Amino acid sequence: MYSAIHSPMPSDAELANQALADETSYRFPSFTANDAVTLGLSIRKRFRGSSRHARGKGMVISIQSIAGHTLFACTAGDLGHPSGAGDVSLDSWTCLQGMIDIVKRTSHSSYYIEKGMNAMGKTAKQMGLDSGVAICGGALPIWLENAPCCPIAVAACYSGSSQDDHKLLMSTVRDYLHKMR
Repeated sequence: MYSAIHSPMPSDAELANQALADETSYRFPSFTANDAVTLGLSIRKRFRGSSRHARGKGMVISIQSIAGHTLFACTAGDLGHPSGAGDVSLDSWTCLQGMIDIVKRTSHSSYYIEKGMNAMGKTAKQMGLDSGVAICGGALPIWLENAPCCPIAVAACYSGSSQDDHKLLMSTVRDYLHKMR
C-alpha cells in the first residue's frame, strides 16, 4: 500500500505569485553584451545536461536588448534531420519571439503572465495582449538594480515545456547573479 503524503499541486495563482517574487528579486548590478553571451551559454549548457535533452528535445535561446537588438541566440538541438524529424523548428523561434514580445509589452516574465491569466480565467485578448501569440513560460526581463523604470533586456528559452523552461531560466539567472556578487 502506498502511504506517502503528497502535497497538492500549487494553484496558478500561487505559481504566479512565486514567479513575481522571483523576478523582482533578480536584479543585475550591470548587464553587458558579454554577460548576455555568458548567460546564454550557461542556459545552453544546463539544457544540454538535462533529461529533456537526453530524450531528444531541443531548445532555442535568445537574449535581446529591450530595443530588440540580438545579444545572443542559439539552438540546442537539430533544426532538421535527414529522416525529416526535427526537435527544433522554425515555429520554435516564432514562439520564442512571441514570449519576448510579451515580456517587452508587460515588463514581467512570460510565466508570470501565463499563470496570472490562468488564475484570473482571462484570455490574451481580454488582457489586451496579441491573441495570436502562445503565452508560455520561458522569457524573463533583465532588470538593473539602479534602473527601476524598465528592463534593459529579455532572456528567453523555448523547448515546449512552459514550466521546465521557466525553471531552467530562473535557476540559471539566480546562479549567474550569485557568481556576479
